[in-house]
Amino acid sequence: MCANARFVEARTRVAPDSGAQWIEVAGAYAMFDAANSPCTQTFGLGLFQMPTAADLDRIEAFFKDRGAPVMHEVSPLADKALLPMLHERGYRPLELSSVLFLPIGGEASPATAARAAESTESLQARIVSDDEKDLWARTMAEGWREFTEFADYMRDLMAVSSAIEGNTLFLAELNGRPIAAGGLAMHGGVALLAGASTIPEWRRRGAQNLLLASRLEHAARSGCDLAMFCAEPGSSSQRNAQRHGFQIAYTRIKWCRELG
Repeated sequence: MCANARFVEARTRVAPDSGAQWIEVAGAYAMFDAANSPCTQTFGLGLFQMPTAADLDRIEAFFKDRGAPVMHEVSPLADKALLPMLHERGYRPLELSSVLFLPIGGEASPATAARAAESTESLQARIVSDDEKDLWARTMAEGWREFTEFADYMRDLMAVSSAIEGNTLFLAELNGRPIAAGGLAMHGGVALLAGASTIPEWRRRGAQNLLLASRLEHAARSGCDLAMFCAEPGSSSQRNAQRHGFQIAYTRIKWCRELG
């Protein structure tokens, strides 16, 4: 929740005329970035407080006024009365995502420790400086280059991501050349692995394993005792995280309602 709120705040700084904004209603964060942005949705609905009909009216008006559909990322730990309430209001399930976790701060998991050994003189990971954020954003976006339909969107998304206050940005370099990048958001002792990508021609050289190990090590040194990661159920990203010791905490459902 906090990581996405920071993204919306970064959008406001980068593009003051974007209309990006977030509000808190009944313990949930309703966030607007753009009508088609994955950040435009709510987080935490029904998790800390069961919303009333008036609360949902307010949330729906927030998105409708901005020309966006209403999306709710709902945890299975939310109040059980929430699902029939959403059904009655015309919502439908849209997608699933797995939330995975890994305790950190003690000994590294065997998989992570082994992959950390992949760091060599030629392949290194490091935290970028403030004047390298544009380099980080370009490297992240380049990792999505083969998806030409998303190219412009990813360049924009990464430019905003690089401006998020409090995030730690990592580059993996092969012989000094940036080939991969990843982000890390930390809040309340929890480290969120906030995306990573590798430039296509430099894949399968250990960059992602090294970025993961480096981010987990930095998070532990910074006082975090838990890492989390979100992925599509059954995806290669989820399987890779599980090979590194991550376990599935729960699977959440995104609910959608198109407002006329």
